[in-house]
Amino acid sequence: MGFFRKKVMPSGNVDYIIVGLGNPGRQYENTRHNSGFLALDLFAEKHNVKINRIKFKGICGDLKMGDKRLLLLKPQTFMNNSGQSVTEAMSFYKVPPERVIVIFDDISLPVGRIRIRQKGSDGGQKGMRSIIYLSGSDQFPRVKIGIGAKPHPDFDLADWVLSSFKKDEITPLKEAIESAVKAVELIVNGDIQQAMADFN
Repeated sequence: MGFFRKKVMPSGNVDYIIVGLGNPGRQYENTRHNSGFLALDLFAEKHNVKINRIKFKGICGDLKMGDKRLLLLKPQTFMNNSGQSVTEAMSFYKVPPERVIVIFDDISLPVGRIRIRQKGSDGGQKGMRSIIYLSGSDQFPRVKIGIGAKPHPDFDLADWVLSSFKKDEITPLKEAIESAVKAVELIVNGDIQQAMADFN
């Protein structure tokens, strides 16, 4: 039923917000910068949830996983303003940064690798920078998905992150996204140390 589903949760009744970062629009669909969207889509698919409710300057879906209630959120503000969407959802549900898991791309990791961090700086990723700046906190658990370094130092960074994955990168990318989904599940269950041990 899309927008009219009865599972919309009242304010203050979400345990975790799972955020996938990316850019809206078909032209960005399978680009490196949209790895967070790809991982969140797989997470939703695995748990049989649709991300189709328009709210918080994004599209979202609701999920009950065990005894935890989750909001899945894909900001539609474009990457560099991701914090507008994330902080709006945090404020509405009164969810602290420690329970907002952010999934995003990382050029310092090769394709096929992921890295879990409990907190820390934005690492140069502008979506994460926006979230930290607008929330005033760097205490967000995050799952970084490797998209590979620029092929040449002079290569424009924006062109690189907005480029598509090459054919030989698709299989390792899929494996990384599957690992990211498992890592998020572990973090939601309170096992972030296990997630770091398994995937870092």
